[in-house]
Amino acid sequence: MCSWTRPAHRFLSTSSLNLQVLDTWIASPKSLVFIDTFHSNHLSDLYITLPTRDGMRGRPFASPVQGSPLGYGHHLAFFHPRNPEASLRTDGTDADFCPPEPFTRRMWAGGTMTWNNEQPLKVGEKATAVSTVDKVDKKGFEVGKPMIFVNQRIEVTVEGQSKPGMVEERAHVYQASVASVERRVPRQVNDLPKSEFSLSYTPTLTTLFRFSALTFNGHHIHLDKDYAQKVEGYPERLVHGPLTALLLLESLVYHRPKARLRTFSYRAHNPIFVNCPATIHGAIVAKDKAELWCENDEGVVGMTGVIQFDE
Repeated sequence: MCSWTRPAHRFLSTSSLNLQVLDTWIASPKSLVFIDTFHSNHLSDLYITLPTRDGMRGRPFASPVQGSPLGYGHHLAFFHPRNPEASLRTDGTDADFCPPEPFTRRMWAGGTMTWNNEQPLKVGEKATAVSTVDKVDKKGFEVGKPMIFVNQRIEVTVEGQSKPGMVEERAHVYQASVASVERRVPRQVNDLPKSEFSLSYTPTLTTLFRFSALTFNGHHIHLDKDYAQKVEGYPERLVHGPLTALLLLESLVYHRPKARLRTFSYRAHNPIFVNCPATIHGAIVAKDKAELWCENDEGVVGMTGVIQFDE
């Protein structure tokens, strides 16, 4: 089921929220440090999951080469929390950087990535990712639709280097755990350029399972149909936001293999659902700038992105 309506939530009086607990959480310092190695075996699993690298589009599958530059965005398969299942939230997500109850419903809203091409991340290298929360915003409280926006900053530095090889900012939005009662149409996305290249694929349940495993992401919204329908109010399981963002990056590199990416900014607009055909479109809108977007077979745009690059 690819056609859909967006769930809307009941009016929620802020008097029912423990704002003091929330404000204390917002004011508290939050940081995590992860050490990982860009192992070629793990990257091979990522490659075979991506439609741009799986060898099924007329280009043979090519395994990652030790010492070669890490693919743009491929760090997403590393540096994940390792929490016991008993410590996860009821929706299968990690509690790290999550606001207190009742803000338990998480969505990936967007973000940015900036690469240091003078000190690129490389396959086989050991690196440290330092994650901090640099901004938290409360929105919608005055109209009874409270949401918490959490902006996370991640600096990835290779062992022995003094400067990060990549800096990422990612934004999550958290909503209160209340049932959906109304429906509204998807957001419209206007002023997109004319598509100059595209890549179509269908994200299957296997795709979602593999990407969840690669990123150690147990969020039920990607794997549990009953949860997606009865708790979140969607008709089907959702494709991961970071997977769609990664495919925007992959699509540009697929069509412009000599591009050296500098920055990437992206925003999620509407969900992309499992088993629904999707197409990544792109256009070179300036000498060093590309715009990309993902839409389903009904023209609903799920995500847009802008990439600055050199060739």
